[in-house]
Amino acid sequence: MSFKVVIPARFASTRLPGKPLLEIHGKPMVQWVVDAACQSQADEVLVATDDPRIASAVKNPRGTESMAMLTGSEHRSGTDRIAEVAIRCNWPADTVVVNVQGDEPQMPPQLINQVAQLLLSNPQSHMSTLATPIKSLEEFLNPNVVKVVSTASGMALYFSRAPIPWHRDGAPGGISSQTQFDGSHRHLGIYAYRVEALLRLTQLPASQLELAESLEQLRALQSGMQIAIATAVAQPGMGVDTPQDIERIRREFT
Repeated sequence: MSFKVVIPARFASTRLPGKPLLEIHGKPMVQWVVDAACQSQADEVLVATDDPRIASAVKNPRGTESMAMLTGSEHRSGTDRIAEVAIRCNWPADTVVVNVQGDEPQMPPQLINQVAQLLLSNPQSHMSTLATPIKSLEEFLNPNVVKVVSTASGMALYFSRAPIPWHRDGAPGGISSQTQFDGSHRHLGIYAYRVEALLRLTQLPASQLELAESLEQLRALQSGMQIAIATAVAQPGMGVDTPQDIERIRREFT
């Protein structure tokens, strides 16, 4: 299995400025992500960042060469940043690239392998991603938890912040009365792309559904791209978005 990992890590953050550099037990958060990625089967791991401070903080556990690439500051998303890396590295169109978010310090390496293998095993797909069963009604109704529904053959049908699939008979009195969430899945923010699809995606304008839900993957679906999806083989940790998240992560790493 041959694939690349690119970790987009930008310095600016509304709630946590300099988030990739926040320390967790003596290491910046982005380094925990790098170390996990280097434990995967990826033949190359790179950090794509807009800030020299992040680039200089990254250490290569596989050797002495720098793993960081300074990219443009104009990028709207991590996907755009990864596309710049693919272009500058001149990766062939069929190269598989895994996007591992720089604020996922608890990402299991086996999930990186799984999402890459999923795409390699589905030549008709443009992208692949993972999901995990939702375990509570609170999680199901939370708009910050992205839900996904898929076909019987494992292709994503739709992603939403709304609670889907909606159990009509479980909510006779409207959304606040819902009692059922069987069969619902939370989407995990890890993707694999073929370079050709990655470049196509970043050249498309934001779609109507993407703007409505603030979910970039809907741009791919609305343009007709196929996204293979599977249930994650390991339980991922939560990402870091707030000061409370970083404190929780620090406690969990003790």
